[in-house]
Formats: sequence, C-alpha cells, structure tokens
Amino acid sequence: MLVATTRKRVNGGRAKPWFGPERASTMTVARAKLVPPGDGRFTLAAVGLDDWRLDEVEPVSGEVSDLLAQAGGGPDVLIYVHGFKETFETAALDATHLSDGIKFRGQTMVFSWPSKAGLFDYAYDRESAMWSRDDFERVLRSIVTTPSAGRVHIVAHSMGTMLTLESLRQLHARYGDTVADRIGAVVFAAPDIDMDVFSSAINRIGPLARKIIVIAATNDRALALSGQIAGGMTRVGAAEKAAIERLGVRVIDASQAGWGIINHDLFLSNAEVRRVIRRSIDAAAA
Repeated sequence: MLVATTRKRVNGGRAKPWFGPERASTMTVARAKLVPPGDGRFTLAAVGLDDWRLDEVEPVSGEVSDLLAQAGGGPDVLIYVHGFKETFETAALDATHLSDGIKFRGQTMVFSWPSKAGLFDYAYDRESAMWSRDDFERVLRSIVTTPSAGRVHIVAHSMGTMLTLESLRQLHARYGDTVADRIGAVVFAAPDIDMDVFSSAINRIGPLARKIIVIAATNDRALALSGQIAGGMTRVGAAEKAAIERLGVRVIDASQAGWGIINHDLFLSNAEVRRVIRRSIDAAAA
C-alpha cells in the first residue's frame, strides 16, 4: 500500500509506531507492507480472531507520482482519508479493510493526517485536518498531472471529508474543470461537515460536485455529538436525505443499515454500504 502522511515520524518512520500525532514540517511518502490474515484451518483467522497486520513502512523520496511510475502506472488509485480519533496504524488498517472489502483492483493509498486519537482531542484533530489540506492537494495534483496514471477515487470518512473537500476546492481553483476527467468516485462516508460550509464548497468545485456520493445516517450518534460541539449545527452525514440532495449531490441513506450503538463506520462494517462504494467506483471507471 502507498502512504502519504503529514504526521511527524517516530523512530525515523521505519519502526512501529512509525508516525505519531504531531504535525510534521514536510509530508512523508512511503510504501507499507501489510500481512493478510492466515487462512489455515488451525490459524486464529479460522475462528475469526486474526486480522491484517501492518508489518513495515518504508519512507521514500519523491512524489506519489514517482511511486506510481515505479509500479508501472496505468491502474486507478483509491485514496482513503481517515477521520477523527485515529492512529497511523488504525488508519492504514482501515484503508486495507476498505480496499479488500470492495475488491479494489488498482493501487491503494492511505492519506494520514495528525490525529491525537483521543476522545477529547476533537479541536486538535479538526485543526490538524485543515492544516493538511495543502499537502493532500499536492498528492492529488501529483497524480492527476501524471499522464500514465489512471483515475483517482477517494473515500473519506468523518472529519477527513472536510479535509478532502477543501483540497478538491483548491485543486479546482488551480486547474478548473479540466481536472474532473481524472477524478473518479468521491465517497464521503459520514461527513462531519456543517451543511452551510458543505453547500458553499460544493458551489465552488464545478463538475467535481457531480462526483460526490454522500453516505448518511440520521442515527449516526458520533455526528450527533459533533453537531452539539459545533453549536447545534447538523452535520451533513446525519442530515435527512432530501436536505442533502437539494445541494445537488447523490446521497445513500444508510440509516437502516446500522443497528449498532454508534453507526459511524458503516462504510467498513456494512456489506451493502461497501457494495454501494464498489458500484460507484465501477461506474466512475467505466
């Protein structure tokens, strides 16, 4: 898996935990080696106790486009942007679960921004996400300006959707409508964004707005709390479907898909939601 992160390196970025919660002066590009669950009869996987393991991270010089060129170019790229309260390792594993769950056939990347991974660090995480928007735009720019690269598909979760939307707005401001052909599906899973902020940004990104699919659930309790923190403002991911559709974006109402306590990670935990993401990517790549 490919890695781009604005987190500060720990242990030189070559030993666990690789990257911490602090903000780095420069973005790191790396390759990550992940080990799949064992499939033997007597392994832990056989009883559901095994999982993917992040085994190695190798920082490299150059841009993301250089890594894609080394891999031969051509295939589409799936970028996962994590949300609030994530470590580097949990974000990388979520990207792996997502890619594996939808059977993505191109290159997968995790973009990991500095989160303190603490329940009471919402403000720090929010500022860190916004602070990382220039570097995420740089990642997108590096790929979409590489002729041999395929389309870029993005799945952003929770607070990561705000970062992604800001970077897309900057990308469109730089290149205009011409960049739309290189962007595939843009899936915002449980977006932790104010409705007014979302509406304003949507009106500034031209045809990129038509790429966005919002996965929302009115019973998302994490976003209900986020809305309270934000002064009672409803978050896009917890709004009614009709209210979001009025902004001109496609909406998948997953309110009936989650029966858990939180219902904030349905893009990973619910098979039907994963199928929606798979179909959206297939349609964008056609």
